[in-house]
Order: sequence, then structure tokens, then C-alpha cells
Amino acid sequence: MRYLFTSLILCFVVSDALALGVNLDEAKTVKSDEIVYDAKSGEIESSGNTEMTNASGQRIKLDHISISGGNTKMSADDIELWLGSNVYVQAQSIKRDGNETIARHAIFTACDGCDSFGNAWEISGTTIIHDANEKMLYFHNGIFWLYNDTFPILWLPYYEMPDPSVKYKSGLLPPSLNTTNGMGTQINLPIYVNLSDRHDFTTTISYLTKENPLFQLEHRLNLTHSQFRTDGAFTHNKAGENRWYVDNNDIIELGENARATVYVNRVSDKTFLQKYGFYDYQPYLDSGAKLELFGQTSYIVADTHIFQELRTPGGNQTWASGDILPNVRAVYQSEPIFAETYFNVSGDVLAVSSSNSSSQRIIGETQIVSPWTLWGGNRLTLSASGRYDIYNFDHIAVYDEDNPYSGVKSRFLPSGYVEWGLPLFSTNNDWTYIIEPQMRLTVMKRTDSKSVFARDNDSAGRFLSDTTLFSNNRYAGFDMWENGNFADYGARWAAFNTKHNIEVFMGQTYDFNAPEQDFNDNGFRNGFSDYVGRISYSNNDNFQISTRFRFDRTDMSLSHAENSAYIGRGGNYLTLGHIWDSRPIDIYSTNDEDTNEIISGAGVRLTNRVRIQGSLIFNVYEHFLQRHSGGIYYEHPCYYLSLEYQRDNAVNGDYVGNTTFQFKFGISIDGRHY
Repeated sequence: MRYLFTSLILCFVVSDALALGVNLDEAKTVKSDEIVYDAKSGEIESSGNTEMTNASGQRIKLDHISISGGNTKMSADDIELWLGSNVYVQAQSIKRDGNETIARHAIFTACDGCDSFGNAWEISGTTIIHDANEKMLYFHNGIFWLYNDTFPILWLPYYEMPDPSVKYKSGLLPPSLNTTNGMGTQINLPIYVNLSDRHDFTTTISYLTKENPLFQLEHRLNLTHSQFRTDGAFTHNKAGENRWYVDNNDIIELGENARATVYVNRVSDKTFLQKYGFYDYQPYLDSGAKLELFGQTSYIVADTHIFQELRTPGGNQTWASGDILPNVRAVYQSEPIFAETYFNVSGDVLAVSSSNSSSQRIIGETQIVSPWTLWGGNRLTLSASGRYDIYNFDHIAVYDEDNPYSGVKSRFLPSGYVEWGLPLFSTNNDWTYIIEPQMRLTVMKRTDSKSVFARDNDSAGRFLSDTTLFSNNRYAGFDMWENGNFADYGARWAAFNTKHNIEVFMGQTYDFNAPEQDFNDNGFRNGFSDYVGRISYSNNDNFQISTRFRFDRTDMSLSHAENSAYIGRGGNYLTLGHIWDSRPIDIYSTNDEDTNEIISGAGVRLTNRVRIQGSLIFNVYEHFLQRHSGGIYYEHPCYYLSLEYQRDNAVNGDYVGNTTFQFKFGISIDGRHY
């Protein structure tokens, strides 16, 4: 009978713990000074110290408990519950009637044992009610305390929150506070609405002291084979303008071999996102849709793009314009024909339209690639390809035409290449060394101006770098094409072991024919080009440094450099980036000034819970600090807070950068932020 009594009280106490949000599994131990069971009424009563511990470590202590037959009613005195990780409830008395449990003179905290000198936060109340059906805790006459009952922060006559077993619950989220770009102080009040486990949204009402309110919405929907995301904001400002933005991205899986994407990214004007702090200098917004079909060795992509330009042309700068409606690309790669030889077949249908001009084109290309590994480790790759373009122009500026051209033009662009490489390996102690010379000879039809048409329809010129070396075509876009024969050559050296990795590469290209069109500082010359390369070193992710460069072949002066470095460990880090370019010129923008810019960031973990970090962008050429930001962050197991600032010196229309601040605070329960 003793074991029967133990099992019965275990069952009832477990049930009551669940009513308070406890997730108790099979019990491990039950201790009590005295247990009395009335076999006739089914009532159970224990007196003296009663304690139960389950297999996962959850624990209940109480002084006296009485449970009615059928477990419909329960009362207990001096109860303590340890629920989950650091979650603790204490009550002078507790009663349950049906699904409702009432605790008198109770304390709730999720910080039990987090600090040796007390609970970081706790909520006390004259009455705490738990509704098992709603899974909600209701606090009457509640006080929010810091460090036990030392610092009272907030008193509320009534407060409610979900119990720890609830993953999602509609309600108010912790507010945040920040200053804005000339619009005063901004107070953000987010409201979370949960519609189901897969469907929710957050709406935020922002009060600004010097401007009309701002309304924000984040909508999320996850289905079995798709997801839908929408962000947006709207305000009717004091100038009487409706200003808004919408950012939508939907992905729909159409089986194993197909996927559809719909994306809408639009804004009411060029400066809204910047003024209200929603983006970091995007040059344009892109809206459209995409359909992807996948095969074993093939794919088809059909997409459209409608662009919204956010940059304002200045001086002698212009931007590419036009929308892509539509773009269809299909690619098929064969199985090996013999040895490792295979062929690709691709086709593109592309239409570009702007306010007063448009073009449509059909592009078809076939390529055969035959890689070979020969004696001594020599690697040889042979390739031949042919591309045929048909363009239909409507009021497009083309070469050798005085007026905008309308009509059909076509061209055939055959090409081929042979590429050789010889990776040589050696080992010394625990190091492995590789040196690999590499050469590629590209042969293609030399085109005249009649087939180098529409240079500014969708291409943006060419720029020689270590990443474009050994490429078939180094122009961005479809319109422009390499012209004539050229050779690429270079060498790569690498050394690595279990802790270190070093790589050095340097190369050059030689044009056998002067390009039909060229630009003053893109790295190409008649004949030999500039030297391009890269150097990198890494040490187990604690230290990384790399540089990409271009040297003028005539006097070895540096004309382009991109440098980056990272060092860090244990939450402390330093990053440094630098880009320098001598008078960059491309097909769309001409800038007679050097680009010389430093980007830096640093973070320091002062303690296990406190860290500071910051970043800056500095224009060295103009001696101008474009932007810098920083913040201090405190991450306690039971709550978090941060104070961030940003200084932006940019001026763009009605946006005048200034210093902004943002403060955040929230509590944590079992690792989840509220």
C-alpha cells in the first residue's frame, strides 16, 4: 500500500505542476513526513516536509497538501517550485479548482541561482493566477524587482504573461527608444500577434516628438512548402506627404524540381529609407518574380526585374536605367561524352525597357569542354564555343549611328581556349607546399563597331582583377564582348598545415589586338596589361589578412588595392578594410578623384556579460568621416539591455545625417527573449 500512496500523490502533484507551466516527466523521488490516503473518498493529504524530484531535475517542495478524489481540487501551503532552467515560483498558499490555480503572496522569477548575490529580477504579487487552458499567468498588484526585493522598478495593478511552456503568445513586446534624423525622440511600441505556430506578425507604432507617428508591420507565414515574408512602414508626415516602403519576399516550392519566388521592394521616394533608418546605402531597389526549374544536369530560370533608382546623379555621373521584362535562361550540361569531355547548351531571351527605349534579344551558345590530366600531373583543358545574338532595338543609341537606332542587328561570336596548369606539391615536416603555373590562350572572332553595338544597354565595362583573369569574357552584361585574341598567364603559390594557410597569386594578360573600345584606367593596355594578384594568410580563424592589388606594368605603381584584416578571440576582435583606386573610370561613371576609403570595426568583451563594439567609414581622400557607430551590450542569463549610437555625416535631399541613439531592454526566460 505504501507504493500505491506514493504513486497517487506523485500523479496529483505532477498534474498540479503542469498547471503552473511545469513540464515534469516521470518522477524520480518523492519524500514526505506523512502521507494519508482515504480509500473511500479518494482524498490524499500529506503533512510535514514534502519534496518531489523528477528525472530532469525539476523539484517541488511544500509543507502541506490536500488533494480531493479525482484531482479536481487541491490546496497547499508554503510551496516552492523549481521549473526548468532557473525558473522558480514561491507562494504562501496555493489552491486549484478545475483548470485555475491561485497562488497567494507569490514570487515568480526566471533568474533563480543566476547570481550569487540574488535574483537578477523577479515579479511579486499579492495574487498570481494560472489558467491551464489559456496557459497564462495573471499577476495582481505586481511589482517588478531587480535583485530580489532590493530595487523596485515597476508597479502594475494588473499584469499578464504566458507561462514558460508557451512558445508564442500575442501581446506587447518590450519597447525601444531611439533618436531620429532631425525628427526628435522616437519611442517604438511593438505588438506581437500570433495566429498559429506558422503564422504571425508584429506591428510597431512609433511616436516621434518632432514628426507624425510611423507605423511598421512585419508579417510571417510558413507553409509546408513555402514561406511568405512582408515588411513595411507608412507615415503621413507634417508636410502632408504619404511616405512608405514595402519589402516582400515569397518563396514557393513547386515540388522537388521547381521553385517560384516573388519579391517586391518599393519605396515612396529616394530618401525615406535613409531618413527613417531602414537601410545602409542601397543603390537601388529590385522588384520582380522568378521561376526556377531544376533537372539532373539542366535548369531553366525565368525572371523579371523592375528597378527603382535611389542614387541621385551628380557631376558627370550617370546610372544605368531600364527594367528587365522578362529574362529567360536555360542551361543543359551533358553527361561525359568520352573521358571527362562534356558540352553545355544555353539560351537567353532578354528584354530591357526604359522610359523611351527598349531592346529585345535572343542569345544562344554551345560550348564543349574537354579537361585532361596528362603525364607528370599536367592539366590541360580545351574548349570551343559559338554564340549567336539577335537584337531588336527600339530607339537605342548604338555605335556608328548618329541618331537612336530602331531595327534588328545580329552577330556571331565564335571563340575557344586552351588552358594549361601544373600543380607541383612538396612536403616539409608538417607543411605542404603547392606552386602552380597557369596559362590560357583565348581565340575569338575580332569584331568591328557594327557588332559591338549598344554598349550602354546593359553592360558596365570591364575591369581587370585576379578574379576576372582566366575568364572567357570580362565584361559585365550581355552587350559588350571581348574583342580578338588574348592570353592570360600567372602563378599560384600556397603553403598550409593544420594551423596556417598562405596563398600568393600574380598574373597578367596580353591582348594580341588592340580592343575596339577601351577605358582609361581599367587595367588593360594595348598589348600587355597591368599586373594583378592577391595575397592571403589565415590562422585558425583567429587571424586573417588578405590583399587584392593591381600594379601598373610600366612603372609598377599601385593603381588598385583592396585590403582586409581580422584578428580576434573570445569575443574580442578588430577588423580593418581599405580600398584604394586611382581615378576609376567605367562606362557609366567618370570620377577624376581617387577612391581612398577605410572601413574599421572593433569589439571588446569586458566581462562574460558586457561587450562594446563599434565601426567607422573614413574617406581618406577627402579627410571626411562618413559614418561611425558603436554600442554597449549587457547580456545577463535573465535579461538583456543595450545602448547604441550612430553618427552619419551624409546629406541627401531631406535627409541630413546626425547622431542617433537607441536603447533596448528585455527579459529572458529559458534562453528566450521577451
